[in-house]
Amino acid sequence: MDGQKSQAKLTRTQSSLLRSSPTIRSSIQSLSSVTEEDAIAPYQEDEEEEKLKKPRKSGSTPRAGSTRFVNPVLAMASFSFFTILSFLFFLYLFYLRKEEIYTSENLLLALIFIAVTLFFASKNKGLIHQTILVLKHSWDENAKRLGLSRTNSKPVQWFIGDPTVQKATRNKKIIREGVEFYSNGDFYEGEFHKGRCNGSGVYNYFVNGRYEGDWIDGKYDGYGIESWARGSRYKGQYRQGLRHGYGVYRFYTGDSYAGEWFNGQSHGVGVQTCSDGSCYIGEFKFAVKHGLGCYHFRNGDRYAGEYFGDKIHGFGVYHFANGHCYEGSWHEGRKQGYGMYTFRSAETRCGEWDAGSLKHPLPQLTDAVLRAVQAARKTAENAINLTRVDEQVNKAVMAANRAATAARVAAVKAVQNRMDGKFCDTNVSESGFV
Repeated sequence: MDGQKSQAKLTRTQSSLLRSSPTIRSSIQSLSSVTEEDAIAPYQEDEEEEKLKKPRKSGSTPRAGSTRFVNPVLAMASFSFFTILSFLFFLYLFYLRKEEIYTSENLLLALIFIAVTLFFASKNKGLIHQTILVLKHSWDENAKRLGLSRTNSKPVQWFIGDPTVQKATRNKKIIREGVEFYSNGDFYEGEFHKGRCNGSGVYNYFVNGRYEGDWIDGKYDGYGIESWARGSRYKGQYRQGLRHGYGVYRFYTGDSYAGEWFNGQSHGVGVQTCSDGSCYIGEFKFAVKHGLGCYHFRNGDRYAGEYFGDKIHGFGVYHFANGHCYEGSWHEGRKQGYGMYTFRSAETRCGEWDAGSLKHPLPQLTDAVLRAVQAARKTAENAINLTRVDEQVNKAVMAANRAATAARVAAVKAVQNRMDGKFCDTNVSESGFV
């Protein structure tokens, strides 16, 4: 029973057509006065139509010349005659084709036959038309008697939802902005679509922070600004509720990261700046320094080369603040392998290093040491010339500012709708709207 009630039936009947237009209604009423015999009557000449337009007294008898009834026997006989005549003509043409007798006399005879047939048809147009109407009327009567008439068929019904709900929806203005409260104390102010946060909106965490920006299917998606109670803030791109794309994260401690993000973590090329003055420009992998990069230490030291797992690892060049320099191989933040150490006085020490100490000094620059020094200088050059993403980050920050402004506007509309008693239809049963 519930399923039957939920199905609405849009029925197109004659009554609905009559209500559609006064012109159509008057036309249908005038047509209803015409008898069934008038429907099969032939068209008369112009003079006869002028006579029929004049009003006629009730009870008067029409003249014999204006009678619209057709003799069915005469109509069927004429139709049979035309049928037999056409059959003979085609039989004659088939005979000529089979015997290949295409003389001028035979062709002339065929043309004469066609001309006679056309002349007879032109003189009896009214009779032919009446014959067709009689056959059509006979077919309709038989179909009606057998239950095949269109008037006995049921009207087409269209099921397109509940008509009462549709009427109420048409009359009701759709409200997109609403306010939603959650059991943990959080609440959302902004736009909804199909019962979920979609568009622009502001999400307020209970005594923790807020998010202002774009939403798709109940998650951060697009551009936005996320801030926390302790002072940290992120501006940039999101995807599926996580920081993804380009953005800037500023920690409450003063540290910051500006660059690429992947699934909520710094991943790609970026710039990490610390409150103590140190700075790293290079590649990240899952929130740690990994790949090529340059690090400026707070004491003035500088390193350019390879990183692995957030530590100096591989080949690189390290410049000390006192003017000394090491070029060579590294392992987990310490000099390891072949390398050369140059003092500010231009004096050098080269050889094999182990855990930061020169284990096997060599009196001169050997091939192994030279190859390590060349690899360290090449790697340092690549790290210094690494492509920056500052422009992409700046564009993402500007887009995040615009998205946050739009979200605040939507939040103001949502609060106003709530104060005016206009609630967004979100179909949310757990939290609902207040």
